[in-house]
Amino acid sequence: MGNGAGPDSHPPAPAAGVRTARAADLDSILLMIRELADYEELSHAVQFDREAMARHLFGDRPFAEVLIAEEMAVAGSAATVGFALFFHSFSTFVGKPGIYLEDLFVRPAFRGHGHGQRLFKAVAGLALERGCGRLEWSVLDWNEPAIGFYRRMGATALEDWTMFRLTGDALRACGG
Repeated sequence: MGNGAGPDSHPPAPAAGVRTARAADLDSILLMIRELADYEELSHAVQFDREAMARHLFGDRPFAEVLIAEEMAVAGSAATVGFALFFHSFSTFVGKPGIYLEDLFVRPAFRGHGHGQRLFKAVAGLALERGCGRLEWSVLDWNEPAIGFYRRMGATALEDWTMFRLTGDALRACGG
């Protein structure tokens, strides 16, 4: 999330905005997921199926939602420059739904133009609009640019919590 460069390191961005993703955005979303995995040095972990992703994001019962950040090009066409993928969670302690931000990514060439901030604020706005008590996410501990970005947005790290995960054979063994 951002590269930590100063405000003068990029030219002013053309007109930009955030919108809800449509099924026609699927290929752009999948490409950006691969770009995010490359950035996080996790390309080996990407194993999604295009048709399943289409169904999970845009089918009859979507499991997640996506916002798209766009920048208007000179010819008036919009370039997709980033995305936020999120889904609802629930807090028993707060007694309210929450939003879990799975991914927030802005393509490196477009960082420093405010796209990440617009995406993040749009997700936070949806959380408020939907009566959520929390907006949560995870950040790789080495990703200082992202950690700095989130701290500047007012977030605090949950130092006392450890994330766990079951996948593959372990998930099958536990749930099978």
